[in-house]
Amino acid sequence: MTHKIALLDTSFFLRFLNDKDPLFKNAEKFFRHFIDNKIAMAISTISIAEYCVGGDIQELPLKNLKVIPFNVSHAKRTGEFAKIAFINRGSLQLSQRNIIPNDTKLFAQADVEVNVEYYLTSDKESEKLFQLLKIHAKPSFQFINLETPCSEAFGILDF
Repeated sequence: MTHKIALLDTSFFLRFLNDKDPLFKNAEKFFRHFIDNKIAMAISTISIAEYCVGGDIQELPLKNLKVIPFNVSHAKRTGEFAKIAFINRGSLQLSQRNIIPNDTKLFAQADVEVNVEYYLTSDKESEKLFQLLKIHAKPSFQFINLETPCSEAFGILDF
């Protein structure tokens, strides 16, 4: 029996660990939903590195997370994703931002890791890249923007 995994990106943790953030409650509900429904949560070593730029690794809820290291199969898929992004960069219309290599790396990890079904982020710019990849590379996971309430994302009643 395979277990579903949700890969949570850096922006998820920036919201989840700041109760003053406007998306804190959404992040908290997703976190609770995953625990209640036995959906494993994961963080990439890439996201850990990004988080540690401004935060401390001790702040991350690592005891509740599977850590996914970046490996060779992820690197291979990243190259495929990045090539698509660079070829189509004109159509991405990213606001004041270059194509971030970490986005393609995280998407590659979510795609290569067989049990990853969900990718959660509040990064609207990465969503543009995901939509492009969805057309050209058919990633195997569902992209969930943290602005979408958990109840809407999973079609459940919110009490």
